Amino acid sequence: MQNDSWLMEGDCLEKMKEILDNSVDSLVCDPPAGISFMGKDWDDDKGGRDAWISWLSTIMRECLRILKPGGHGLVWAIPRTSHWTGKALEDAGFEIRDCITHLFGTGFPKSLDISKALDKEAGAEREVVGTYDPRSQYDNCQRTESDKGQYFEGTINKKVNINITIPATEAAKQWSGFGTSLKPASEFWWLIRKPLSEKTVAKNVVKHGTGGINIDECRISLEEGDKKGEEGELKGNYSSNGFFGNSINDVKNTSQGRFPANLVLSHNDDCLDEKCTEECAVKMLDEQSGILKSGTLSPKNNVKANSGWSGGSQANRVKNTFVANSGSASRFFYCAKASKSDKGKNNNHPTIKATKLMEYLIKLITPPNGIVIDPFMGSGSTGVAAIRLEFGFIGIEKEENYFQIAQERIGEAILEKEDIFRSHL
Repeated sequence: MQNDSWLMEGDCLEKMKEILDNSVDSLVCDPPAGISFMGKDWDDDKGGRDAWISWLSTIMRECLRILKPGGHGLVWAIPRTSHWTGKALEDAGFEIRDCITHLFGTGFPKSLDISKALDKEAGAEREVVGTYDPRSQYDNCQRTESDKGQYFEGTINKKVNINITIPATEAAKQWSGFGTSLKPASEFWWLIRKPLSEKTVAKNVVKHGTGGINIDECRISLEEGDKKGEEGELKGNYSSNGFFGNSINDVKNTSQGRFPANLVLSHNDDCLDEKCTEECAVKMLDEQSGILKSGTLSPKNNVKANSGWSGGSQANRVKNTFVANSGSASRFFYCAKASKSDKGKNNNHPTIKATKLMEYLIKLITPPNGIVIDPFMGSGSTGVAAIRLEFGFIGIEKEENYFQIAQERIGEAILEKEDIFRSHL
């Protein structure tokens, strides 16, 4: 059992200088986005687009140094500044391999109500016609900047009544219902790789243990979301258009689960096994897709592996029968579900990531017995996930309060794994 962890408090650029070249297997991190989220200094834009890209690329260049040749990374970004993050990664020397889109339903709209802003500029007082609690009605509300501060700063578990008002001026009436932002429901994870040192991936894997991603360990289970086929037994899945992966490798191995996709979904924290909340991304996708049914694929109507755009050039034919099966669209993707205790005690970090999601991402790109580094550790979700999967972990965090939270959470994860280990002796 590997529970090695090395936690460092301070600036990641300085702390990573203590780490040897080519010594870490994977990088999984959630860097700042450069949007001054909630007014936090650590998320400022460093003076603008070019300055921010230069700042992040300098840090990522150090990550490149300590990663083994062929080592992969998954680096978080938001849609608004993901192009900044992508350019910084390329400037640092990484190869962009893909981009995983993560869909969720827990984002809160942070839109400026233009109608209210116009009345405020005119010095007009709006008539109050009622109140609402944004915890249950945030899908339809537009909060002002003052509303946002009130809601996010320590009031999330308290009763919050915000006034419902009607426009006072003609301009405000004309622009009633207009805002400035969409509700966030997606984020990106850039899949990157340090260039290989060998001529082929196979040779690189043999020499360094890095260069590939762990497909089979991250396959999507066929047991969840599927209904039995016409022959009474689910033996696999096949999609004729290639969108969900119809390469020969996918078809031959679907008894192990579906090929991992560059899309992942997250249940809401309040979803139950038997029922999802209305804002759950999994529920919304399934409601829009309805029940889908695949056709039976049998030897008599097999197709060659190169028949689809993702099929490659292999001439092998499918030899097994793949029975028709049905279910909703979410069955094709990994769906993370957080537990009630996921965040830990007294965790006030504003951008906490679900541990189940982090476990999936780490497992995808980290070789067996590998070491994961997170230079923007925050409250330690990557570290907790790494320890639970029995990977080594290096975490660096500059903010003292977040570092203490991370220490506590990762320490608890280590003790939990040790208890499990002892129980099996």
